Amino acid sequence: MSESEPVRLWRAYVPRWAHAPLSGDGAARFGGRWNPVGLPTIYAARELSTAWAEYNQSFVQHPALIAQLELRHAWLADMMAPDVLADFGVTDDIHREEWRDALDQGVVPATHRLQAELTSRGFDGLIYPSFMSPGGSCVALWRWNAGGAELTVINPESRLPKTPASWL
Repeated sequence: MSESEPVRLWRAYVPRWAHAPLSGDGAARFGGRWNPVGLPTIYAARELSTAWAEYNQSFVQHPALIAQLELRHAWLADMMAPDVLADFGVTDDIHREEWRDALDQGVVPATHRLQAELTSRGFDGLIYPSFMSPGGSCVALWRWNAGGAELTVINPESRLPKTPASWL
């Protein structure tokens, strides 16, 4: 699915990185459900409440910065649509995969295999259901701001710092 209209996304992230709302380096460093270690990825939600729930994946409420993003011209695979799942030979079970357990066992998770296939077919990312906020949806984006998908942070009063110096 390619979006012609801007898509509003919400991203909750560690305040220490307030100066880098469009960085996928944290996901690259640790890996995630939809990205292997080494692949920068932006994880964002399509609803504000979902962004908060996904960020605080435990009962501990961590401090967070929440930024609104605007996504344009992205080619996203809607992995919430049964026909799209079927086109890629997977079922909705992929959304419940214990991907960390697979990694711990030395197995490439099905989500990482699907991400590689989507990337090879030219997709910028995917839409998937929130695990932490039933009914909510999220986007994992592997390519942005390098031709094609354009991702910007909504920062009308320039309140976000431009460097990490604000934390020194």
